[in-house]
Amino acid sequence: MYQAPKLTPATSSSDEDRGHFEVTEMDLHARIKTNIGRKGLKISRVFTQEGKPSFEGINFDKRISKIVNPDGKVVFEMKDVEVPENWSQVATDILAQKYLRKKGVPQLDEAGKAKLDKDGRPVLGSENSIKQAARRLAGTWRHWGEKYGYFDSTEDAQAFQDEVEYSIITQVAVPNSPQWFNTGLNWAYGITGDAQGHYYADPDTGEVKLSEDAYTRPQP
Repeated sequence: MYQAPKLTPATSSSDEDRGHFEVTEMDLHARIKTNIGRKGLKISRVFTQEGKPSFEGINFDKRISKIVNPDGKVVFEMKDVEVPENWSQVATDILAQKYLRKKGVPQLDEAGKAKLDKDGRPVLGSENSIKQAARRLAGTWRHWGEKYGYFDSTEDAQAFQDEVEYSIITQVAVPNSPQWFNTGLNWAYGITGDAQGHYYADPDTGEVKLSEDAYTRPQP
């Protein structure tokens, strides 16, 4: 794993003779870029098997989640929310009411093919399964990791994604709320949204820039 060098400014010729040299930010950035991908992460599988879906062996069912006012008026209802059979109704409600994306998600038929309207355009709607949300999160983290050379191989990247998806689906380990709200909406569904005024550091130049939209570079 790459370790940043200690920044020790040269104060005299004697310092230089002893091997102490000034390292500028440009030098450091160049070294990081050179080392990316040289010794990527090796990921061992614990819960999943290569070549099989991350949720292999997990039984799912579809439930209804709703919010009802004291006067009996239903203010929120979502049907066919797909979750593991051993999930509590509370966990199902939190997923459905808070964490599943409610719009802009391409809808699929029973065969897993994209639904199209009469004009041939994708039918958009809500996420309805923990499988979708887990893939959105883990797939995005895998994408960023591969892009910047974090993994030793494609197989390690796939193992990472599968293991994280399993961990989310089974509630072994899950991210905090802002990750559920923001991460992967652009990568998985092409959702952008209006810019929210947040900034990011350009990985190629190190320059701090204003984000062009809400979800290409979210700040969970």
